[in-house]
Amino acid sequence: MNSITGHANEKFVVGTLNSAAAQSMDLTDASALPSAAQSISKRTFDFAFSLFVLILLFPVFLMIAIAIKLDSRGPIFFKQTRWGFGQKPIQVLKFRSMATDKCDVTGVAQTVVGDARITRIGAFLRKSSLDELPQFINVLRGDMSVVGPRCHAIGMLAAGRPYEDLVPNYHDRHNVRPGITGLAQIRGWRGPTTDPVHARARVLCDLYYIQNYNLWLDLRIILATIKNEMTGGTGL
Repeated sequence: MNSITGHANEKFVVGTLNSAAAQSMDLTDASALPSAAQSISKRTFDFAFSLFVLILLFPVFLMIAIAIKLDSRGPIFFKQTRWGFGQKPIQVLKFRSMATDKCDVTGVAQTVVGDARITRIGAFLRKSSLDELPQFINVLRGDMSVVGPRCHAIGMLAAGRPYEDLVPNYHDRHNVRPGITGLAQIRGWRGPTTDPVHARARVLCDLYYIQNYNLWLDLRIILATIKNEMTGGTGL
């Protein structure tokens, strides 16, 4: 795949699409959704992969839980209501990275550089994306997928506006289960959405992924995510 290019231009490349194809692509074509067979194979992979990760990383979970309790008062996990499959709200799990009395359960207030709400261990967890590990529990339960559009908090703003106002077909990204990682994240469209180009790029990546889904694409995104995080990732 080619990289997405042109942060200053909304005609960019997504995967193997060139700018002209991306501009003319019908992103609301329901026939391009994953087939029943693909959905079953994806769910089977998600269940097996998440179970493997949870068993393999159980010692890591335990060490992080102890570190959180020693660092600040409050629960180990943080729950936040976000958009799930079919626009149904789901409770997403994360390791708590903020002071208990400063956590934003709505998720509308996005984190910024030097955010005073983040604890000492929380800064490390967010930098390394380890705070996201409990979402494999969400995957095991069937709320999420390993790969898919990142689940957004309900009412999340993009460039100071509701996503639904900025991107008319925004909710089309909820036609599949949200993912722990996704195409937008490995292409660099991550972090606070402070400008409309960034926000639209994310959604275009999400819709492109849905319409071009296959298990090989998932595996490539997983491997790219691991590589990114092992070489100095900035958090999913």
